[in-house]
Amino acid sequence: MGKTVLVTGVARQLGGRLVRRIQREPGVARVVGVDAAEPEHELGGADFVRADIRHPTIGRVLVENDVDTVVHLDVTGTPLSPRGSRAGVKETNVIGTMQLLGACQKAPSVRRLVVKSSTNVYGSASRDPAVFTETTQAKALARGGFAKDTVEVENYVRGFARRRPDVAVTVLRFANILGPRADTPLAEYFSLPVLPTVLGYDPRLQFVHEDDVLGVLLLAAAEGCGDGTFNIAGDGVLLLSQAARRLGRPTVPVLLPAVRWVGSALRSVGMTDFSPEQIRLLTHGRVVETTRMREVLGFTPGYTTAETFADFAVSRGPGLLPPESVGRVIDAAAARLGVTGVTDVGAVKERVHHG
Repeated sequence: MGKTVLVTGVARQLGGRLVRRIQREPGVARVVGVDAAEPEHELGGADFVRADIRHPTIGRVLVENDVDTVVHLDVTGTPLSPRGSRAGVKETNVIGTMQLLGACQKAPSVRRLVVKSSTNVYGSASRDPAVFTETTQAKALARGGFAKDTVEVENYVRGFARRRPDVAVTVLRFANILGPRADTPLAEYFSLPVLPTVLGYDPRLQFVHEDDVLGVLLLAAAEGCGDGTFNIAGDGVLLLSQAARRLGRPTVPVLLPAVRWVGSALRSVGMTDFSPEQIRLLTHGRVVETTRMREVLGFTPGYTTAETFADFAVSRGPGLLPPESVGRVIDAAAARLGVTGVTDVGAVKERVHHG
Protein backbone atom coordinates (compact mmCIF):
# COMPACT_ATOMS: atom_id res chain seq x y z
CA MET A 1 0.00 0.00 0.00
CA GLY A 2 2.98 2.35 0.36
CA LYS A 3 4.36 4.18 3.36
CA THR A 4 3.01 7.07 5.40
CA VAL A 5 5.38 10.00 5.93
CA LEU A 6 4.94 12.55 8.71
CA VAL A 7 6.68 15.93 8.29
CA THR A 8 6.97 18.47 11.10
CA GLY A 9 7.34 22.23 10.62
CA VAL A 10 5.14 22.42 7.53
CA ALA A 11 4.07 26.03 8.17
CA ARG A 12 7.49 27.14 6.97
CA GLN A 13 8.40 27.34 3.29
CA LEU A 14 10.83 24.42 3.40
CA GLY A 15 8.32 22.15 5.11
CA GLY A 16 5.60 23.09 2.65
CA ARG A 17 7.85 22.43 -0.34
CA LEU A 18 8.92 19.05 1.02
CA VAL A 19 5.33 17.97 1.67
CA ARG A 20 4.24 18.92 -1.84
CA ARG A 21 7.23 17.19 -3.42
CA ILE A 22 7.42 13.99 -1.36
CA GLN A 23 3.88 13.05 -2.34
CA ARG A 24 5.21 12.28 -5.82
CA GLU A 25 7.94 9.94 -4.57
CA PRO A 26 7.62 6.22 -5.43
CA GLY A 27 6.33 4.15 -2.54
CA VAL A 28 4.73 7.07 -0.68
CA ALA A 29 1.03 6.47 -0.16
CA ARG A 30 0.21 9.28 2.25
CA VAL A 31 1.81 12.39 3.75
CA VAL A 32 0.82 14.00 7.05
CA GLY A 33 1.97 17.55 7.73
CA VAL A 34 2.19 18.73 11.35
CA ASP A 35 2.63 22.22 12.77
CA ALA A 36 1.32 24.34 15.61
CA ALA A 37 0.45 27.09 13.11
CA GLU A 38 -1.82 26.88 10.08
CA PRO A 39 0.34 27.01 6.91
CA GLU A 40 -0.32 29.91 4.55
CA HIS A 41 0.78 27.85 1.54
CA GLU A 42 -0.79 24.84 -0.12
CA LEU A 43 0.20 21.33 0.95
CA GLY A 44 -1.13 19.57 -2.12
CA GLY A 45 -2.87 16.32 -1.27
CA ALA A 46 -1.27 15.99 2.14
CA ASP A 47 -3.30 15.80 5.35
CA PHE A 48 -2.60 18.67 7.73
CA VAL A 49 -2.85 18.12 11.47
CA ARG A 50 -2.60 21.17 13.69
CA ALA A 51 -0.59 19.90 16.62
CA ASP A 52 2.20 21.24 18.80
CA ILE A 53 5.05 18.74 18.97
CA ARG A 54 5.83 19.98 22.49
CA HIS A 55 2.68 18.24 23.69
CA PRO A 56 2.11 14.48 24.09
CA THR A 57 -0.71 14.60 21.53
CA ILE A 58 1.91 14.10 18.82
CA GLY A 59 2.06 10.45 19.94
CA ARG A 60 -1.59 9.98 19.07
CA VAL A 61 -0.99 11.49 15.62
CA LEU A 62 1.74 8.92 14.93
CA VAL A 63 -0.35 5.97 16.08
CA GLU A 64 -3.62 6.99 14.45
CA ASN A 65 -1.94 7.53 11.08
CA ASP A 66 0.28 4.43 11.29
CA VAL A 67 3.33 6.53 10.40
CA ASP A 68 6.48 4.67 9.36
CA THR A 69 8.73 7.60 8.26
CA VAL A 70 9.21 10.82 10.26
CA VAL A 71 10.98 13.87 8.79
CA HIS A 72 11.63 16.34 11.60
CA LEU A 73 12.12 19.83 10.14
CA ASP A 74 10.86 21.82 13.12
CA VAL A 75 14.38 22.63 14.33
CA THR A 76 15.11 26.23 13.45
CA GLY A 77 16.91 29.37 14.55
CA THR A 78 14.18 31.94 13.92
CA PRO A 79 10.54 32.38 14.99
CA LEU A 80 7.87 31.68 12.42
CA SER A 81 6.45 35.20 12.80
CA PRO A 82 7.94 38.55 13.90
CA ARG A 83 5.92 38.23 17.10
CA GLY A 84 7.58 34.95 17.98
CA SER A 85 10.09 34.73 20.81
CA ARG A 86 13.46 33.07 21.20
CA ALA A 87 12.09 31.17 24.21
CA GLY A 88 9.31 29.70 22.08
CA VAL A 89 11.77 28.65 19.39
CA LYS A 90 14.00 26.94 21.96
CA GLU A 91 11.05 25.07 23.47
CA THR A 92 10.00 23.79 20.06
CA ASN A 93 13.55 22.81 19.14
CA VAL A 94 14.44 21.03 22.37
CA ILE A 95 11.23 20.10 24.22
CA GLY A 96 9.42 19.49 20.94
CA THR A 97 12.14 17.14 19.71
CA MET A 98 12.16 15.29 23.04
CA GLN A 99 8.37 14.78 22.90
CA LEU A 100 8.47 13.73 19.25
CA LEU A 101 11.22 11.18 19.86
CA GLY A 102 9.39 9.84 22.88
CA ALA A 103 6.33 9.36 20.70
CA CYS A 104 8.41 7.69 17.97
CA GLN A 105 9.90 5.32 20.52
CA LYS A 106 6.44 4.14 21.55
CA ALA A 107 5.10 3.88 17.99
CA PRO A 108 5.96 0.40 16.62
CA SER A 109 5.13 1.47 13.06
CA VAL A 110 8.02 3.99 12.86
CA ARG A 111 10.93 2.59 10.85
CA ARG A 112 12.81 5.68 9.61
CA LEU A 113 13.65 9.05 11.19
CA VAL A 114 15.25 12.01 9.40
CA VAL A 115 16.29 15.03 11.48
CA LYS A 116 17.23 18.47 10.16
CA SER A 117 20.25 19.66 12.12
CA SER A 118 22.93 22.26 11.48
CA THR A 119 26.69 22.68 11.28
CA ASN A 120 26.13 25.08 14.20
CA VAL A 121 26.88 22.04 16.39
CA TYR A 122 30.57 22.63 15.66
CA GLY A 123 30.46 26.22 16.85
CA SER A 124 32.91 28.87 15.65
CA ALA A 125 36.09 29.56 17.58
CA SER A 126 39.62 30.78 17.00
CA ARG A 127 41.10 27.32 17.69
CA ASP A 128 38.82 25.47 15.27
CA PRO A 129 40.33 23.15 12.64
CA ALA A 130 40.36 24.35 9.05
CA VAL A 131 37.68 21.78 8.14
CA PHE A 132 35.19 19.93 10.37
CA THR A 133 34.32 16.28 9.76
CA GLU A 134 31.27 14.60 11.27
CA THR A 135 33.40 13.21 14.10
CA THR A 136 35.16 16.48 15.01
CA GLN A 137 34.38 17.72 18.51
CA ALA A 138 33.66 21.41 19.01
CA LYS A 139 36.54 23.31 20.62
CA ALA A 140 34.13 25.45 22.63
CA LEU A 141 30.80 24.26 24.01
CA ALA A 142 27.76 26.16 22.80
CA ARG A 143 26.57 28.46 25.58
CA GLY A 144 23.21 29.42 24.13
CA GLY A 145 21.12 30.14 21.07
CA PHE A 146 20.45 27.85 18.13
CA ALA A 147 23.89 26.22 18.41
CA LYS A 148 23.07 24.91 21.89
CA ASP A 149 19.63 23.81 20.67
CA THR A 150 21.15 21.68 17.90
CA VAL A 151 23.62 20.07 20.30
CA GLU A 152 20.76 19.11 22.64
CA VAL A 153 18.59 17.91 19.75
CA GLU A 154 21.35 15.62 18.49
CA ASN A 155 21.93 14.26 22.00
CA TYR A 156 18.26 13.28 22.17
CA VAL A 157 18.45 11.70 18.72
CA ARG A 158 21.45 9.58 19.70
CA GLY A 159 19.59 8.40 22.78
CA PHE A 160 16.59 7.47 20.64
CA ALA A 161 18.80 5.54 18.21
CA ARG A 162 20.17 3.46 21.09
CA ARG A 163 16.68 2.68 22.40
CA ARG A 164 15.23 1.88 18.96
CA PRO A 165 18.03 0.21 16.98
CA ASP A 166 15.41 -1.07 14.54
CA VAL A 167 14.78 2.50 13.30
CA ALA A 168 17.06 3.92 10.59
CA VAL A 169 18.13 7.37 11.84
CA THR A 170 19.64 10.02 9.55
CA VAL A 171 20.86 13.38 10.87
CA LEU A 172 21.57 16.05 8.26
CA ARG A 173 23.84 18.87 9.42
CA PHE A 174 23.14 21.69 6.99
CA ALA A 175 25.52 24.55 6.35
CA ASN A 176 23.93 28.01 6.13
CA ILE A 177 20.86 27.67 3.92
CA LEU A 178 20.39 30.34 1.25
CA GLY A 179 18.19 30.80 -1.80
CA PRO A 180 15.42 33.06 -3.12
CA ARG A 181 12.97 31.93 -0.41
CA ALA A 182 15.43 31.41 2.45
CA ASP A 183 14.27 32.74 5.83
CA THR A 184 17.41 31.91 7.82
CA PRO A 185 19.29 34.29 10.16
CA LEU A 186 22.16 34.64 7.67
CA ALA A 187 19.72 35.47 4.86
CA GLU A 188 18.34 38.25 7.06
CA TYR A 189 21.86 39.50 7.74
CA PHE A 190 22.79 39.61 4.05
CA SER A 191 19.54 41.47 3.34
CA LEU A 192 20.63 44.45 5.45
CA PRO A 193 21.50 47.56 3.38
CA VAL A 194 24.84 47.84 5.18
CA LEU A 195 26.63 44.81 6.66
CA PRO A 196 28.31 45.17 10.06
CA THR A 197 31.49 43.07 10.18
CA VAL A 198 34.13 42.37 12.80
CA LEU A 199 37.22 44.51 12.36
CA GLY A 200 40.27 42.45 11.41
CA TYR A 201 38.35 39.28 10.41
CA ASP A 202 37.26 37.95 7.03
CA PRO A 203 35.70 34.52 7.75
CA ARG A 204 35.29 31.63 5.34
CA LEU A 205 31.64 30.69 4.83
CA GLN A 206 29.82 27.75 3.25
CA PHE A 207 26.28 27.68 1.93
CA VAL A 208 23.77 25.10 0.77
CA HIS A 209 20.98 25.95 -1.67
CA GLU A 210 17.41 25.49 -0.52
CA ASP A 211 16.75 23.27 -3.57
CA ASP A 212 19.60 20.98 -2.51
CA VAL A 213 18.16 20.90 1.01
CA LEU A 214 14.92 19.64 -0.48
CA GLY A 215 16.76 17.09 -2.62
CA VAL A 216 18.78 15.57 0.20
CA LEU A 217 15.72 15.40 2.47
CA LEU A 218 13.87 13.41 -0.20
CA LEU A 219 16.85 11.08 -0.53
CA ALA A 220 17.20 10.59 3.22
CA ALA A 221 13.50 9.76 3.59
CA ALA A 222 13.66 7.04 0.93
CA GLU A 223 13.90 3.34 1.65
CA GLY A 224 17.42 1.94 1.59
CA CYS A 225 19.13 5.27 2.26
CA GLY A 226 22.20 5.05 4.46
CA ASP A 227 21.72 6.18 8.04
CA GLY A 228 24.11 8.16 10.20
CA THR A 229 25.19 11.80 10.47
CA PHE A 230 26.12 13.83 7.41
CA ASN A 231 27.46 17.33 6.71
CA ILE A 232 25.51 18.95 3.87
CA ALA A 233 27.11 21.88 2.04
CA GLY A 234 27.89 23.11 -1.45
CA ASP A 235 31.44 22.82 -2.77
CA GLY A 236 33.86 25.66 -2.12
CA VAL A 237 33.87 28.61 0.26
CA LEU A 238 33.33 32.37 0.09
CA LEU A 239 34.99 35.01 2.22
CA LEU A 240 32.58 37.42 3.88
CA SER A 241 34.21 40.28 1.96
CA GLN A 242 33.56 38.46 -1.33
CA ALA A 243 29.93 37.89 -0.39
CA ALA A 244 29.45 41.57 0.44
CA ARG A 245 30.94 42.67 -2.89
CA ARG A 246 28.75 40.25 -4.85
CA LEU A 247 25.71 41.68 -3.11
CA GLY A 248 26.86 45.24 -3.75
CA ARG A 249 26.46 46.05 -0.07
CA PRO A 250 28.94 48.19 1.84
CA THR A 251 30.43 46.83 5.05
CA VAL A 252 31.09 48.64 8.30
CA PRO A 253 34.00 47.01 10.17
CA VAL A 254 33.65 47.59 13.90
CA LEU A 255 35.41 46.32 17.00
CA LEU A 256 34.02 43.09 18.45
CA PRO A 257 32.38 44.71 21.53
CA ALA A 258 30.66 47.20 19.23
CA VAL A 259 29.42 44.36 16.99
CA ARG A 260 27.64 42.90 20.00
CA TRP A 261 26.05 46.29 20.68
CA VAL A 262 24.98 46.59 17.02
CA GLY A 263 23.47 43.13 17.24
CA SER A 264 21.43 44.07 20.29
CA ALA A 265 20.22 47.22 18.54
CA LEU A 266 19.17 45.29 15.44
CA ARG A 267 17.29 42.71 17.48
CA SER A 268 15.51 45.43 19.43
CA VAL A 269 13.99 46.84 16.24
CA GLY A 270 13.21 43.39 14.82
CA MET A 271 15.47 43.75 11.79
CA THR A 272 17.46 40.54 12.13
CA ASP A 273 18.53 37.75 14.44
CA PHE A 274 22.07 38.96 15.16
CA SER A 275 22.78 36.47 17.92
CA PRO A 276 26.13 35.84 19.67
CA GLU A 277 26.53 32.58 17.72
CA GLN A 278 26.10 34.47 14.44
CA ILE A 279 28.68 37.02 15.55
CA ARG A 280 31.11 34.16 16.20
CA LEU A 281 30.39 32.76 12.73
CA LEU A 282 31.05 36.18 11.18
CA THR A 283 34.28 36.35 13.16
CA HIS A 284 35.83 32.91 12.76
CA GLY A 285 33.77 31.30 9.97
CA ARG A 286 33.19 27.56 9.57
CA VAL A 287 33.94 24.99 6.83
CA VAL A 288 32.87 21.32 6.84
CA GLU A 289 33.97 18.20 4.99
CA THR A 290 31.29 16.58 2.78
CA THR A 291 32.93 13.30 1.71
CA ARG A 292 30.39 11.18 3.61
CA MET A 293 27.55 13.07 1.98
CA ARG A 294 28.80 11.97 -1.43
CA GLU A 295 30.23 8.52 -0.76
CA VAL A 296 27.87 7.14 1.90
CA LEU A 297 24.64 9.07 1.49
CA GLY A 298 25.08 9.27 -2.28
CA PHE A 299 24.10 12.92 -2.65
CA THR A 300 25.81 15.53 -4.84
CA PRO A 301 24.55 19.12 -4.50
CA GLY A 302 23.41 20.86 -7.66
CA TYR A 303 24.82 24.19 -6.49
CA THR A 304 28.27 25.14 -5.25
CA THR A 305 28.64 27.63 -2.40
CA ALA A 306 29.35 30.42 -4.92
CA GLU A 307 26.38 29.45 -7.12
CA THR A 308 24.10 29.30 -4.10
CA PHE A 309 25.11 32.79 -3.06
CA ALA A 310 24.75 34.09 -6.62
CA ASP A 311 21.15 32.83 -6.79
CA PHE A 312 20.43 34.39 -3.41
CA ALA A 313 22.01 37.71 -4.45
CA VAL A 314 19.86 37.93 -7.59
CA SER A 315 16.71 37.45 -5.52
CA ARG A 316 17.67 40.36 -3.25
CA GLY A 317 18.15 42.86 -6.09
CA PRO A 318 20.95 45.40 -6.53
CA GLY A 319 22.64 46.75 -3.44
CA LEU A 320 23.78 50.27 -2.70
CA LEU A 321 27.06 49.55 -4.48
CA PRO A 322 26.61 47.72 -7.83
CA PRO A 323 29.19 44.90 -7.96
CA GLU A 324 30.40 45.99 -11.41
CA SER A 325 31.10 49.50 -10.15
CA VAL A 326 32.86 48.16 -7.06
CA GLY A 327 35.03 45.97 -9.30
CA ARG A 328 35.98 48.91 -11.53
CA VAL A 329 36.90 51.05 -8.53
CA ILE A 330 39.03 48.25 -7.05
CA ASP A 331 40.79 47.63 -10.37
CA ALA A 332 41.50 51.33 -10.80
CA ALA A 333 42.81 51.67 -7.25
CA ALA A 334 44.94 48.56 -7.64
CA ALA A 335 46.46 49.88 -10.88
CA ARG A 336 47.37 53.19 -9.26
CA LEU A 337 48.92 51.44 -6.27
CA GLY A 338 50.78 48.90 -8.37
CA VAL A 339 48.86 46.00 -6.83
CA THR A 340 48.42 42.91 -9.00
CA GLY A 341 46.00 40.03 -8.52
CA VAL A 342 43.95 41.88 -5.90
CA THR A 343 40.69 40.09 -5.09
CA ASP A 344 39.83 41.69 -1.78
CA VAL A 345 38.71 45.22 -1.08
CA GLY A 346 40.53 44.98 2.22
CA ALA A 347 43.86 44.48 0.46
CA VAL A 348 43.44 47.72 -1.45
CA LYS A 349 42.32 49.54 1.68
CA GLU A 350 45.33 48.22 3.53
CA ARG A 351 47.70 49.43 0.83
CA VAL A 352 46.01 52.84 0.79
CA HIS A 353 46.21 53.06 4.58
CA HIS A 354 49.95 52.40 4.59
CA GLY A 355 50.70 54.86 1.82
